[in-house]
Amino acid sequence: MGRTRQKVMTYGKKKKAIAVVTCGKGVGIIKVNGVPLPLVQPAALRLKAQEPVMLVGKKKYKNVNIRVRVRGGGSTSQIYATRQAIAKSLVAYYQKYVDEPSKKEIKDTFLAYDRSLLVADPRRTEPKKFGGPGARARRTKSYRLFTSWARCLSPHIVKGEKKKKKKKNSALI
Repeated sequence: MGRTRQKVMTYGKKKKAIAVVTCGKGVGIIKVNGVPLPLVQPAALRLKAQEPVMLVGKKKYKNVNIRVRVRGGGSTSQIYATRQAIAKSLVAYYQKYVDEPSKKEIKDTFLAYDRSLLVADPRRTEPKKFGGPGARARRTKSYRLFTSWARCLSPHIVKGEKKKKKKKNSALI
């Protein structure tokens, strides 16, 4: 037949970003959309993407190749989806092809550091509704709205304005 390849596929999500990881037997190469992990942009969030690898140490990931394809969302969401996908792929690979105690050790390390490395954040953006600029925001109610346009239509309706009294002509008496 054909030889079986040791591969696992996992995914990570954050908001609208989805990262799909293929983790297989290899020499420790990690690429995100074809770019090596140390060169991932933006540079300020590069350390976040490298967290799963730094937590488990070089010894644990030197025998696997990890390829990440990430799309959707913004740059921050993509980085968070990538780090979650890498962490989940290492746990899945060790569970399937190595042994249970080392998988448990990796999983416990990730959970002790940050739970979001293995568990997705369920929060999503709420859709916009009618009657306002956003999902919840509405226009501020103004009580002075009536006086501004009604003054020119009928001045005697508006409170505070007095009617002018006609003076009697004193010459006629």
